[in-house]
Amino acid sequence: MTDDLLTLALIAAFLVVMAAVRYFKTLDAGFFRVARTPLIAGIIVGIGIAFIPLPRFVVAGILITIAALYVRLTGDEREPADGMILGSIVGVAAVLPIVFLDDTDIAVRTFSECLLAGIIAGYGVTFAALHARDRMRQLALDAVTAALAIAAAWLPHLGRNDHETAYVVSCIAPLLGIIVTFQQWPDIRAELRHEASLGFLDDADVRPAAHPLLRLGRAGWADPRAHREFVRLANEIALRKRHQRGRPDDTARLYQLEIIKLRMQIQEMSKIDHDTRRAAEHGSDTIPAEVSRRE
Repeated sequence: MTDDLLTLALIAAFLVVMAAVRYFKTLDAGFFRVARTPLIAGIIVGIGIAFIPLPRFVVAGILITIAALYVRLTGDEREPADGMILGSIVGVAAVLPIVFLDDTDIAVRTFSECLLAGIIAGYGVTFAALHARDRMRQLALDAVTAALAIAAAWLPHLGRNDHETAYVVSCIAPLLGIIVTFQQWPDIRAELRHEASLGFLDDADVRPAAHPLLRLGRAGWADPRAHREFVRLANEIALRKRHQRGRPDDTARLYQLEIIKLRMQIQEMSKIDHDTRRAAEHGSDTIPAEVSRRE
């Protein structure tokens, strides 16, 4: 297999794996709806990388950071890990034009360069947006992110085998996404327990809604798809409560309004499920009685 074909195979496999990782993390099946903007931005960046006569890792770090900034403004990142996922998509998409426009046989190394730059850029710009309160500090963090993205894009030059480096680099973002999901479990469980203590959530729903593996099932719900949507909204409440802390009053009030809306949604979903299960139980209880009367 040539380097170009291997690079295209790595890009396709990476996108499929990241779709699965994002679903595992968010229970949102609309991966390609969310990934559309990063893919387009990455392709545009790749054209720039192919034609700008500067060291490739420098151009990749700068342009991919700029693309990540654009995706941050148009995307739905809720936390740095979400930005990392979208940034990595920008990175692999940037390799596509280079495969077809550049006749040098370094496509596999470029894959590693752009993917590492995308991981750093996506995480960094989202972290700055969520944690920097004033614009100047945010710009400073974005500049630091660009420098780190350039450094990350240079790292594959240290490897002895470009193919092995690409295999290792392609595993970084999926592994980080899974690790972050499990690391967040105790925090999400604590937030949902607080919601249960306030009466907005049943105690029995806390653990299945917080545990990364249990939430993939139905947890006794009549409709497994409704349970996954319930879990997604419950996790959104936990995330919004974490974001609300330490924010200015105006921003905190906006978060509170969203939390109230989400609470109403999960309460209504829980009520519908309870009514559905109760109706099913009563129906099953009446069948034997009717049969016995007929006999």
